Amino acid sequence: MAIQTVSHDNGVLEIIMDNPPVNALNIPDTFEISKICDSVRHNPDITALILTATGNGFCAGVDIKELQRMDGHDGILEVNEACYQAFRSVNECDVPVIAAVNDYCLGTGVGLVGCADIIVAASGSRFGLPEVDNGALGALTHLERLVPRQRARQMLYTCETAPAEELRDYGTVYRVVDAGDLSSTARELADSIALKPSLTIRAAKRSAIGIDTQDVSRSYRYEQGFTFQLNLAGEGDRARQEFLEGRRPKD
Repeated sequence: MAIQTVSHDNGVLEIIMDNPPVNALNIPDTFEISKICDSVRHNPDITALILTATGNGFCAGVDIKELQRMDGHDGILEVNEACYQAFRSVNECDVPVIAAVNDYCLGTGVGLVGCADIIVAASGSRFGLPEVDNGALGALTHLERLVPRQRARQMLYTCETAPAEELRDYGTVYRVVDAGDLSSTARELADSIALKPSLTIRAAKRSAIGIDTQDVSRSYRYEQGFTFQLNLAGEGDRARQEFLEGRRPKD
């Protein structure tokens, strides 16, 4: 299992993605994130949650090798459900979620971060959606929570990434820090939340969800419909095979 958790004395819980070399999330690990986030509802001792990763980057997206090993449409059906549940659970988590992003944050990573309450990032980190190159769609819903709409669409169509410093200027990334300070910055922020009355913080989180002007889960599910369509048309399989066979740039 590439998903680890660390509990701190003040109730701060860390979810750590650890799947070298690029932290691509397979289906069981993606479901594990949703299981952990949903379990917070039944654990009043948890005060805040940090979502972070080890290694060279935050998350490179889904595990394409896993998808191509699965028969028929089983892979795309399962990975889409896993991503849906993971993004939903981060968005609906009963306590504030802080995403601490190192280096690249792509595809599934953008979905997770776009549902977090607060984002801190290491200098030079980049955010983007390679979905079009992979014959899929999804997480534009979440990218539009990080960058303005027209910028998000340009990134979707071209698969161009945006640096953390740009997102900080939009106000969606709270702080950009040196990579060596990323973990401590996220912890300091979580610790400051943990000092607040737990019942009030949970009420604040629920109120924030309740007044959101966008139904994130519904709009993401709409996007997923086009992923199913592209896979039925054979576009997804073609693009994934090209990627695995090195017939197009892997970045």
